[in-house]
Amino acid sequence: MQHTMFVCTTCASVWENGKLVGVSGGKKLLQQLQELYQHWELQEEFAIAPVECMSACNRSCVICFTAESKYTYLFGDLSPDLSVSAIADVLECASKYYTHQQGLLPWAERPELLKKGILAKIPPVSISYAS
Repeated sequence: MQHTMFVCTTCASVWENGKLVGVSGGKKLLQQLQELYQHWELQEEFAIAPVECMSACNRSCVICFTAESKYTYLFGDLSPDLSVSAIADVLECASKYYTHQQGLLPWAERPELLKKGILAKIPPVSISYAS
């Protein structure tokens, strides 16, 4: 089963006259993640994919963990200039997501930067609901 971390590349952008000025915060965050990702043991099983906009502009920068038949997590309020240890924490949390059968990430088991900034926990499409 393929796992994906989506990273919004439009987050924390500066615009003038309808044109992007410089590099967006989301692209900076993506670049930082990609640097450590090259040495991550799960890179074959867990893709990192850029997304132009995840519609959480007032909570940027935004990332998302998702996989078929698992919960989807959307996290915001991430700095575009995270430290190397904070980026490592994001990948460690992604590892926990990967190993949990349902993708559950209990609050106490998440790194500090992913405890406060949760924007959504979306149930898997395959979940059965009581009527």
